[in-house]
Formats: sequence, structure tokens, C-alpha cells
Amino acid sequence: MDSIIGTVVTAKVTDENEDAYFVQVNGETLWVDKAEPEKPLHIGGLYEGFVYENEDHRLQLTRHVPAISFDHYVWGTVVRTRHDLGVFVDVGLPNKDLAVSLDELPTISRLWPKKDDRLYIKLARDNKQRLWGTLADQAEFAALAKPYAREAVKNADVQATVFRLKMAGTSVITDEGYLGFVHPSERNQEPRLGEHVKARVIGHLRDGELNLSLKPRGYEEIGDDAQMLLAMLQRQADHRLPYWDKSDPEDIRQAFGISKGQFKRAVGNLLKQRLITQQPGEIQLIEADHDETDD
Repeated sequence: MDSIIGTVVTAKVTDENEDAYFVQVNGETLWVDKAEPEKPLHIGGLYEGFVYENEDHRLQLTRHVPAISFDHYVWGTVVRTRHDLGVFVDVGLPNKDLAVSLDELPTISRLWPKKDDRLYIKLARDNKQRLWGTLADQAEFAALAKPYAREAVKNADVQATVFRLKMAGTSVITDEGYLGFVHPSERNQEPRLGEHVKARVIGHLRDGELNLSLKPRGYEEIGDDAQMLLAMLQRQADHRLPYWDKSDPEDIRQAFGISKGQFKRAVGNLLKQRLITQQPGEIQLIEADHDETDD
């Protein structure tokens, strides 16, 4: 007999107690939360719903049929992690979160999804008739995605969800539904599976995917001291300040409230980002659009 777990069935009401109704189908007795039906059920009546094993390991029937099925993927939200088992995902079932096995997760545990990350999964059933979530592969995302992101212009910001981690790079799908790829050289650290990331369009790949970077623009990457110098330069009419990396330490402290070492690091950062020039006795703002420095 085929298992009814993970399917929608119509069952006959056979009994009840203070907390639950009991229904039967194909010789199986299922538990129905008494708070769920809109009207009282009667012995001999019929009740339709989705069958699953709840967290108390009882077979339960719910009329709140989830969108997920054995042939339909949904986005589920990660609610917790168990390092000996995998991650648990909310797919809309009462008192049941669906496990995604560690066998499908990255070998490095720090790349596992965390709470509130999202995974695109469908139902799977093992030989012990337990329900699991199984991850969508590249082909499923290709079918899900929009064909080509023509309107995604270079240097535009996008939000995206990570769905595949490989040595060659990170695959994502944007909130607008476009596929994207992040080369390892375009990230400071590898993102988690299921993580929602902010990325920047740096081009289009030949297959139509967006070529993305997770690195900030140069002017976004500078530290607080450099930001302060940049703001002070922008406020000057001639965009100059009469200080440089050989200025007296006390003069620097009086002017900026930071040490000479901090000042030199901030100036070095701004020079590296090509936001300022330095000559004896002064630094000067380069008057150009910051975005152009990072093309």
C-alpha cells in the first residue's frame, strides 16, 4: 500500500476526546486538532486534509494544506539548526518544521543557513516514511528565473538569495527573479546557503545571468576616520585641507581629534580609493563621481 504521508486524503471521523478528533483512512488512524475545524465534526463524517507526522510523532491531518508537495517547490524560512541532523524549515504546517538533511548542506558548517534564511525546497519521503525537505537544483532555478535581466544596469544594487555554493563561485537569484553569479574574487567572504545578500551588478554573463559583486564600492568601504576627512574636504570651498602625512601630530589631533597614525591610515585609504590627492602640506579632494572610481 502506498504511504499517505505527505498527501491530501479524505478520512472518516471515528472518535474524539477533549483535544482531538480521530479519523481513519486506509486503516490508519490520524489525529485532528479540535481547534482546527470551523464547525464540530460528527462521527461518521468526512474530513479532508494533508497527512504528516507532527513533532509528537503522531500522524496528523490538517485542512491547512501547504503549498509544498513532492513535485512543487516553495520558499521556506529556516527556524533552527541541529548540527547532527540539518536545518529545520517552516513551510506552513501546524506544529511541524521540515528538516533538510545535513547531507544536502555545505560541508563547512559556518556556510549552513541560519535562522530567517530561505531555502527553495520540495517534499521528499525516506524509506521510514518520514518527510524531509529537499533542495532545488540549478535546473529548477533556471526554470523559476526570468529569462534575461536587460534592465539591470551596471553598478545597480540588487537583493538576492544564495542557492548554490561551489568552488567556482556563488549562485544567487535576485528578488526580481533573475539568476546571478558571484566569482570568489568579488566577495570578501563566502556567503551562507540561503542568505539574503546585497549585491552590485558588474556585468552580464553570456548565458544571460547577472555578473555580481558582493564587495562594497570603494567609497562605501572606507572607515570612519576616512569618512570624516572626506566630509571635511567636501565642506571646504576649495576642497583642500592644510594637512598631510608629515604634519605635526599635535596639529592633527587639534584639527581632527585623532592620532597621527589614524590620520595616515585614513589618508592612505582615501588615496587607495582615488578619492583624494596629496602634495606637500595638503590633501585635496578629487572632484569626480565616486561610482566611476570602481568601474
